[in-house]
Order: sequence, then structure tokens, then C-alpha cells
Amino acid sequence: MWTENWTGWFLSFGGAMPYRPVQDIAFAVARFFQRGGTFQNYYMYHGGTNFGRTSGGPFIATSYDYDAPLDEYGIIRQPKWGHLKELHKAIKLCEKALVATDPTSSSLAPNVEAHVYNTTTGCAAFLANIGIQSDVTVIFNGKSFHLPAWSVSILPDCQNVVLNTAQINSQTTSQQIKYQTLKHKRTDESDHSSEALQSDWSFVNEPIGISKSDVFAKPGLLEQINTTADVSDYLWYSISIGISGDEPFLFNGTQTNLHVESLGHVLHAFVNKNYSGRGIGNSGNAKVALEKTIMLSRGNNTIDLLSATVGLQNYGAFFDLSGAGITGPVKLGGQSGSLDLSTKEWTYQIGLKGEKSRQFEDFGASQWVSLSTIPTNQPLTWYKTTFDAPKGNDPVAIDFTGMGKGEAWVNGQSIGRYWPNNIAPQSGCSSCNYGGAFKSDKCLKNCGKPSQQLYHVPRSFMKPDSNTLVLFEEMGGDPTKVSFVTKQIGSVCAHVSELHPGPVDAWNSSRQNRGTLGPMLTLECSYPNQLISSIRFASFGTPHGTCGNFNHGKCSSANALAVVQQACIGLKNCNIGVSAKSFGDPCKGVTKSLAVEAVCS
Repeated sequence: MWTENWTGWFLSFGGAMPYRPVQDIAFAVARFFQRGGTFQNYYMYHGGTNFGRTSGGPFIATSYDYDAPLDEYGIIRQPKWGHLKELHKAIKLCEKALVATDPTSSSLAPNVEAHVYNTTTGCAAFLANIGIQSDVTVIFNGKSFHLPAWSVSILPDCQNVVLNTAQINSQTTSQQIKYQTLKHKRTDESDHSSEALQSDWSFVNEPIGISKSDVFAKPGLLEQINTTADVSDYLWYSISIGISGDEPFLFNGTQTNLHVESLGHVLHAFVNKNYSGRGIGNSGNAKVALEKTIMLSRGNNTIDLLSATVGLQNYGAFFDLSGAGITGPVKLGGQSGSLDLSTKEWTYQIGLKGEKSRQFEDFGASQWVSLSTIPTNQPLTWYKTTFDAPKGNDPVAIDFTGMGKGEAWVNGQSIGRYWPNNIAPQSGCSSCNYGGAFKSDKCLKNCGKPSQQLYHVPRSFMKPDSNTLVLFEEMGGDPTKVSFVTKQIGSVCAHVSELHPGPVDAWNSSRQNRGTLGPMLTLECSYPNQLISSIRFASFGTPHGTCGNFNHGKCSSANALAVVQQACIGLKNCNIGVSAKSFGDPCKGVTKSLAVEAVCS
């Protein structure tokens, strides 16, 4: 029993986006059943969203898309969804043999294994090439079989291949992002541009330091999770210090070095209500060390430290002991000495004033300030605006470009933490070979870009109009740059070679016809009311590239586009045989393939 077959991996703030090629997932599933497996479960099959403060961590992003067959927005991810669907149909064809006996195994060649389920009522076989680099051709039951590297061929009758895990017949789809105009329009107004949220913002400043009545003082530094019981991401640590000017930890008059060590995850320092600096951990090491030269004044000084969590550790041995927050030391230091504040009396405030007053749902509160120009790029600021929901049924997201880090609410419901200025490393996103063992950092994309730029807003959170969006900006940002987008499926593509098996659905129970139907390229529009309206690309020969970026190879049939147009235009779906019989032979002796990109409307 296999409870977690990872379809991808979770996204971390500060990390690139992980993915897992479907060829590798299909290989793992087929190998499991090939070797006698009984039950396997995908984690995740449907991606999702960590709304509110529900994300684990630390530093797990709000999106939990997981590169799953059904994505975070409920959109079918092709070809992953289709290829796995075909895979399970193929395994289902072997069911009688699989449940009746255990397999017998043999080696057909180096790195090539055959497992056969042979019973009096049927026979099923799995041929696996577990080599990572090279395709092989082997003889099994007197017939020749081509096995791509890191692949399994499934033979429901021990004679004919119904599916090979590395050869994808399913179509691929691309996604389109459309920026939306969402503001209310008066009768004398013309349509707004996509920057519709540039105006009509109001704001409230979150107080720096202690501002609530339910505060408490204790000597020493308290661990954050046990102090807050995770009712908020935030915990204020505040201390007052009297300065005469001759303290040994001072230099250049009243300057000193502030040193703070924290278990994480984010730390902001304020001195006399002025912002002094921040420290940020990461998913590999949540701890924060802040070293900052600060200016004190003669007399009383206040140091306010705001510690923020970004999801709590939720797996691994002794994860409950990992802790968070400022546990010290906290020191002031100069050339002649230092002052350890760690054991002094600190005043603590759990959460923000705006959280306690439920700023995110008290939309009509009088404290909201409206100005022709709102303050931007300042920390600890609440922002509010109104918007109309995008028309139609396409999934909706917010593009938080321009913001720093914080949390967002739509009509009082939190859509989660946002952190668009947390950028993935520039390196690590080289091309990924699906062959070989999978690990979480094997296949990465979006290096050098925000870890998460788009944040899901379910349509069930919104009304047709007069919706309220509230942001709490922790680090500093510009809400006038925030945009709403809708997501929809764009082009429909497929790329099938002459070596691919025929469609699984065409498998015929008649022994004489099994395996005789050749490879077929199938296209189908994603939405019920759509038809194929145009063919952007069609090539039979040696085309290369990916959906949206196909290119002709050295060899290409001259009539490929015309053949595909005749077969597909005006239909919801179409099937085209991948053979020289359909297109002519532009290069004899070369294995050819058919690549098509179609537009549905």
C-alpha cells in the first residue's frame, strides 16, 4: 500500500517552483503494480490554497498547487491529468491477471525487467527499462519491443503494448492570464484600464509597539508559539532603556550596535518608533540574526521588536520543540562594552491592534483615512478598497506585484499570506530529465522570480459587485499596483510520434485486432461551448519544442497544416493518425512525429 505518491512538491516562500514530470509519475505507478503493488494514492491529486494562516512551514507558501493533475484553481493540468487517466485505464485492462496471482520476473537485458502475471484466464506483462539515459529494444515472447529510458510498457495480453509511461498521447494545454477591470463605473465613465485599483484606497496605520490593553510584562525573553498559542503571526517584544550618554556600550555619542537572535521567522526592529531594520529566515534555516547600528537619545528610549511567524513546523521528529520568536541574546554593544537585555523585563503584546479590532471586516469604521495620495512603502499599514467581481466563471486571482509581505482579506475572509517580493534564487532551474529518482529540488522553474505572485480568490468569497479588499502590509508596499486576473485555458496542443502506442480507448477485446491501431493525435476543446477555430502550428516530420513554442525540424511534410485544418476546424475534438499514410513521408528512414497547436473559441 503506497499512501503518498508525490505528484510534485509544495512551494516555499523564497524558493523556486517545484514540479514533477508526468513521465516519472507514470513510471513510478506502473513499476509499483509491476512488482506486486496493491493500492497507490496520489498526494496531491487536486492542488489547493492555504487560506488564512493555515499553511504549514515554516515558509510554506499560500499556494499549495503541488503541480497536481487538478491545479489549485480546479483547472485540469494537461498532459499530467490525461496521461495518468490513460495509465489507470491500461492497468485496469490487466485487472483479472493482477488480482489472480503474483508476478514472475526475469531480466531481458541490462536494466530491463519483465514481470508477468500469468493465469488460466489471462496474461498481463510489464516491461521496464530502469536505465536513465538510453532507449533499448528487447525481445519478449518472440516479439520486438522498443523501451524508452526510464519507462514501463504495459501489455494487457502479454503480446501488445497498450501504453508506455514515457510516451504521452494526451494533449497539453497552456494557461492564459487576463488582467481585469474591476472598479465601479459611473454612467459618465469610460472603461478603466487593467490598473483599475490605482485609486479609491483608504488606510490605517498599525501602531508601532505596545498599543493594546491586554499586554503583560515578564523578565526574560519568551518563546513565541507557547506565548501566542498561534492566535496571531505577530508578537511584540518591548523594552525601555534610560541613557545618560556615558554608557560603555555607546560610541560616537549615543550610537550602539543592536544584536538580536531569533528562532524565526521574520524580525522587525524599531527604536523610538522609528524603523531600524529587519531579518528574515528561510525554509532551510528559519533562524534570524539582526545586527544593526542604532541611534539612541539621552533619557528614556524604547526598543520594539516585532517577531512574525510564517507557518509553523508540522512534520518531522520533535517538530513541536522547534519554537519561534526572539529567545536571545538581545544585546547593545560598543567598543568599550555591552549590555545584555535578554534577562531584563520585557513587555509583550500578542498580535496587532488591527487584528483585535478586526480591521479586516469592520469596513465602515471611522478610523479609515482617505487621501488623494495614500502613503506607500511604509511598514505596518492597513489598506482598503472596493471592487466588482470579474464577469464570467473563470478562476480569479490577485497579482500582488508592488506589495511586500502581509495578509489579504476579501469580504472579511482571509485569502492567506502574500509575499511577492520574496524572490527565488537565480540558479537551480536548469532542464530536468524525468529519468531517475525524484526529489523535491530535482525539477524547478521560475528561478529569479517571485516565489508566488498570484493568489487565489474563490468566487464563493465574492459578490457580483461592491466587494471589499483589505490588506495588512507588514514590510511596505504600494497597493495601487495590485491587480486582479482571471485564469483560463489557452492553446490546446499534442505531440505524438510513430513509435507511440495507439489510444488506450481503442484497445479491442478481439485478439485479432489488438495492437493493430497505430498512434493517434487527439485534440479536444476544454470548455463545453467551444470549437476548434484555428491551427497555429502543425508539422509532421521532426518538429521540436513545447506547446506555444513548437518549431519545424529539418524534415517536415508540406501538407501537414492543410491535413490538420481539414480534420479539426469547426469540431469540438478531432483524431488524426500519425503516419506517412496521412501526411506523406518527408524523410524516409527517420522516426517522425506530429506536433499540433490549436485554438478553441
